[in-house]
Amino acid sequence: MPHVAARTASRDRDTGRYQSHRPEQTLLYQIVDEYYPAFAALMAEQGKELPGYVQREFEEFLQCGRLEHGFLRVRCESCHAEHLVAFSCKRRGFCPSCGARRMAESAALLVDEVLPEQPMRQWVLSFPFQLRFLFASRPEIMGWVLGIVYRVIATHLVKKAGHTHQVAKTGAVTLIQRFGSALNLNVHFHMLFLDGVYVEQSHGSARFRWVKAPTSPELTQLTHTIAHRVGRYLERQGLLERDVENSYLASDAVDDDPMTPLLGHSITYRIAVGSQAGRKV
Repeated sequence: MPHVAARTASRDRDTGRYQSHRPEQTLLYQIVDEYYPAFAALMAEQGKELPGYVQREFEEFLQCGRLEHGFLRVRCESCHAEHLVAFSCKRRGFCPSCGARRMAESAALLVDEVLPEQPMRQWVLSFPFQLRFLFASRPEIMGWVLGIVYRVIATHLVKKAGHTHQVAKTGAVTLIQRFGSALNLNVHFHMLFLDGVYVEQSHGSARFRWVKAPTSPELTQLTHTIAHRVGRYLERQGLLERDVENSYLASDAVDDDPMTPLLGHSITYRIAVGSQAGRKV
């Protein structure tokens, strides 16, 4: 019987037959369903109620794909077969179903309508713990830093191709990832850069010129340049202070913000609440 069931399920996939997913059978759903209410209640008891957008993320995830929370009845006009399709949460936090759907749609959009048929290279940029906290709590700062990083790498590609910004251009698409492999808070950039530049021709068209992969010394120099320019920007914004030997972020975190300790503990791989608060995981 297990073999028959497996063949049937495979046949359903091959023929494109709709198969509803069962979120309540997944480990993630069961963990959230069991522990989120107690977590929210504990925060409320401490006078640190979770922000509305956090509550909605959890609550709508628990309703995603569940028929009892709403559905569409889909009927084929030819064979009159019917299916019930549960509403989805469409959230961006941690719903695997909606996240996978958005990932597939985004990838198709990039491949079909955005990215040219030229070599691409992925650049991944990670940040120190302090900057991860800053970017998580001040996303507008993260946007400016992303612009700095893009300009540094783009300038490197243009110069390596032997041109200037006046006649050569490159491009990139950046996906900002907010988590690490342990589901810890880890804001970092995945940047899909053209592996070269488009050079403007005399007759108005553009020709692509490929550049070689960055060398280890070049990567080291790029890292130093990015660190210097990001530090200079943060200093101008009053977010970075320096003394004779060190530089450090000027903390402007609101002490009674319930998200502040949660973000800090997540970044450093520590339990945030409960009897084991502060313990490494």
